[in-house]
Amino acid sequence: MGFMMDDSRPIFVQIAEGIEDDIIESRMPEESQVPSTNQFAAFYQINPATAAKGVNLLVDQGILYKKRGIGMFVAGGARAKLMEKRKELFYEQYVVTMIREAEKLGITVEQLTEMVRRGEKG
Repeated sequence: MGFMMDDSRPIFVQIAEGIEDDIIESRMPEESQVPSTNQFAAFYQINPATAAKGVNLLVDQGILYKKRGIGMFVAGGARAKLMEKRKELFYEQYVVTMIREAEKLGITVEQLTEMVRRGEKG
C-alpha cells in the first residue's frame, strides 16, 4: 500500500487504483482481507468517507466484497478481471494513440514494430 497522490485526479479514484495495483501485483492476494477504510484514511491522511468511496468503487465492480462484521476482502477472480480491464485501457490509451500518431507521421507498421523492438532493448 503506497503511492504518490496526484492533485489532478480525485483521491477516491487514486485509492481504488492503488488497491487495484496491489491486487494486480499480488500484494493483496484474492480472498485476503484489505485494510479498513479507517486504515486507508489514516495512512493517506484523508477523510474516511473519501477512502470509503474508493473502496466502494471496487465493491461495485466486484473486485472487493464485504464480510459482515469482519471487513473487506479481495474477490476470487479479481486479479484476472483487473488485468483484462487494464489491458483494454492500455490498448485505448497507448496503442490506439501511438498508431494514430504514427499514421500522421507516415510511419509504417514495419517501422513502428522496429521502434517497439528497439525500445525493448533500450
